[in-house]
Amino acid sequence: MRMNKPIFLLVFLIACVELFPQTFSISGKITDVNGKPIPGVNVIVRETKTGAASNADGYYIISDLKPAGYTIEFSAIGFKKFRRAGVKLTEDFILNVTLQETPIQTEQVVVTAAKHEQNISDLPVSAGIINSDLISKRNITNLEQALRYVPGINLTGDQISIRGSSGYSRGVGSRVLLAVDGIPFYTGDTGETIWEVIPVTEIERVEIIKGAASSLYGSTAIGGVINVLTRPIQDKPVTYVKSLGGFYSKPSYSEWDWSDRTRFFNALTLAHLNKTGDFGISASFTRLETEGYRQSGFNKKYIGFLKAIYDFSPASSLSLLVNTLNKRGGSFIYWKDSRNALVPPDENQGQRTATNRYLFGSIYKNLLSDQLLLNIKTSYYRTSWSENSETGIESTSHLVRGEIQTDWSISERFLFISGIEGIGSKVNSNIFGNPDALSAGAYTHGELKFDFPLLLSFGARVDYGKLDSLKGSGAFSPKVGLNYKLTEEFVFRSSFGSGFRAPSLAEAFTSTTFSGITVKPNPKLKSERNFTFEVGFNYKPLQELNFDLSVFQNEYYDFIEASIDPTDGLVVFDNVTRARVQGLEYQNTFYLFDASLILNSGYTYLWSRDIERNKALKYRPRHLFYGSIDYNLNKLISLGEEFIIGSDFRFWSRVEEIDDELAQFVKDAHLRVPVYVLDLRASYSFPVFNFPVRFSFAANNVLNYNYIELIGNLAPVRNFSLSIEFYLQ
Repeated sequence: MRMNKPIFLLVFLIACVELFPQTFSISGKITDVNGKPIPGVNVIVRETKTGAASNADGYYIISDLKPAGYTIEFSAIGFKKFRRAGVKLTEDFILNVTLQETPIQTEQVVVTAAKHEQNISDLPVSAGIINSDLISKRNITNLEQALRYVPGINLTGDQISIRGSSGYSRGVGSRVLLAVDGIPFYTGDTGETIWEVIPVTEIERVEIIKGAASSLYGSTAIGGVINVLTRPIQDKPVTYVKSLGGFYSKPSYSEWDWSDRTRFFNALTLAHLNKTGDFGISASFTRLETEGYRQSGFNKKYIGFLKAIYDFSPASSLSLLVNTLNKRGGSFIYWKDSRNALVPPDENQGQRTATNRYLFGSIYKNLLSDQLLLNIKTSYYRTSWSENSETGIESTSHLVRGEIQTDWSISERFLFISGIEGIGSKVNSNIFGNPDALSAGAYTHGELKFDFPLLLSFGARVDYGKLDSLKGSGAFSPKVGLNYKLTEEFVFRSSFGSGFRAPSLAEAFTSTTFSGITVKPNPKLKSERNFTFEVGFNYKPLQELNFDLSVFQNEYYDFIEASIDPTDGLVVFDNVTRARVQGLEYQNTFYLFDASLILNSGYTYLWSRDIERNKALKYRPRHLFYGSIDYNLNKLISLGEEFIIGSDFRFWSRVEEIDDELAQFVKDAHLRVPVYVLDLRASYSFPVFNFPVRFSFAANNVLNYNYIELIGNLAPVRNFSLSIEFYLQ
């Protein structure tokens, strides 16, 4: 029987609707109370993983949404979060929004803790955030400097420790993972973190996860994760220029004054961002120069950065990332003695270093459906460095990484994340030999929301790795977390998990002599392991008050540290320590006088012990305190201007234990004191022909307090800097 034509067409149309369901869009304009457009506002559809950001004119659009009911959320730094529920999408929907400005920190979204977007109040672990504004107003030129203002973090030289996770390992290995836009960033030979590679002017924010994160990130995250999120590319072209200059004061004692003149430093950054259609690009070049406050402490650095994004569709995109560092300078390992604290030993005079580092990364995202997101990351990291010391050491390493991750929103209450990762590295060096390494990992992570305000997270990761001639080994890293909102003002959190860190190629295969120290390889080195536990709460009785308290404990096994082999007197990296770190951390924020005055403080207590020897762990201060004051003088100046003055104070107690093996070669190595550092700053922003301009002044270590972080290395003396930055749009 032949089908009637009208019936056939009807059936055909119904089939088309079923096969190709109709979709709609939500769009609109976002302005402040004065009607001015707000760029960079995050717009999220809560029921899906779809989102967008407003352009320079405040417009946004989210396409390819199926007919349904949605909740749309708008958030931006400096504005109150706004949420519109019950949006019934049966046609293209226009939603214009006015955001209320507020200097009070609103709830922020983080992506690092579970490799997807979460409100920070939903996390089962402690986290911290550094915003780009903090970095800029403090005239910070190295990410390492910014991290010194975060509670729970202390640095020994350039090696970071979160809640006592690390001491000092002579530049090899790290127990904290650094990532850039989610791409892990550590060297293939030493396994260390190179903070100076990252151009701070490209940072949108820095997310810090405190505690073992190996269940998602694998090795190197045994102590935590620091993820740098680069700034988004705007729709309109923007050119950014920042120039900085400064100088060091004379040292406290005439015996230390090795130079007959003032020592200067400077920095210059040029950047351009633009988006044409579906293609966006951000590029910058930074030059940093310093004469150094120490003899042989001079260097010149050139940092290049490129990020390109192409949107294939509203649901898929490809990002390319390039980051380079070229550095030349002197070498200061430790002082001659305490009377010559800014001068290296005679045998180290004239030493020079040369460094070239190149990172190439890609990130492919594809929203396969409203419930399923595919994320593929690849990277190649090449490092090459050399020193013209007595041994003429040099090393070139190659590290290749690939990761595939899927995010599956099974329902509104259940999210499931899984992924696989592979890493390979190859080294050519006259200090490490020519070893290579291979490792692979697979992970899963789930989040379950209940009818009552409880969020349960759970997951695990399996890793296997082999370092050249060393025996291959595996690791299993589970983690469980709870987040319970007792009230809107009171949030309880708790987590338990384990982590591991595989030894770096440098720890296993170093064979060299420098500055009188001879290091030999260790073919029996094993991976470190730890078990971590945390319980904490956040209490916000008023919008102007916020308190956070956490208690934590970490059990470490087979800690890798340098020690002296009694059979031959040589230094060797070995699994020597069974350790325990316990402590508590307290933070609070106060907004006073209609948020014109902002007070921040944080205190960390660490009880860190070498269980076998019943001694404190090396380079772990027992008490750490950080405080800051910011006063906004906007009410005293004209509209459109901003004048903020502030100060930062840092204290940590005298380190109980140091590196006795290294101290044998450093004169007066026992000298160390409690640390008191006071910094002052001021910034003034104003428009010039509608172009934003900002002057920032910083005075660091204004008391010119003399202290060390690493034995034989006097910390920077008092220094002053002034910067100017402006945008051309």
